[in-house]
Amino acid sequence: MTRSGRRGYGMLPAVLLLAAAAGCGTHPPGDATGVGLPSRPPSSGPADFPCPGEDPEPSPPAGATAPAATAAPTDHYAENHGFRVPLPLHGRSRCDGLAVTGRVESALEPLRERGDFSPRGVKDVLDRLGYRTATAYENGPTGVGFLIVFPASPWCVEGTMNRGATSADAFGGYPDGTDCEPPRGGH
Repeated sequence: MTRSGRRGYGMLPAVLLLAAAAGCGTHPPGDATGVGLPSRPPSSGPADFPCPGEDPEPSPPAGATAPAATAAPTDHYAENHGFRVPLPLHGRSRCDGLAVTGRVESALEPLRERGDFSPRGVKDVLDRLGYRTATAYENGPTGVGFLIVFPASPWCVEGTMNRGATSADAFGGYPDGTDCEPPRGGH
């Protein structure tokens, strides 16, 4: 009886490991392959550019990134609630959104300085700016929240006004398709 057939199978993993370690398919240093090609692969996402009045290095919108997780890695809260993170705007839409948020914040600032935190007052200001689809609601004892939906555009503006500040953020809706309204639930 011979055992030579079994020994051949034992060599197969060793040969495969040796081939993988040899770096098959790689280019040695100084190889001319790839000369003239970009040093990094093209981005799969849309490109952003500085908007009028903005610094050349744009920072992501406040609601565009998920907060850093502070819980243990076994906590899947961020993973399970990713659908609640608004979609960021890019390109021309981002510039348009920044322009609208600037106009809204400037127009609401006199109300904030007077201490007028009524949803009706905020709605009136937003109507005068031409944002008739805006809604305003009470947000605590001295705060007002608002949401502007742009039906012809793929974006929304939401914000708050309280004793400390007036802020607005433009975004492209939510990943689950609920348009400008934050989705409810989770799993």
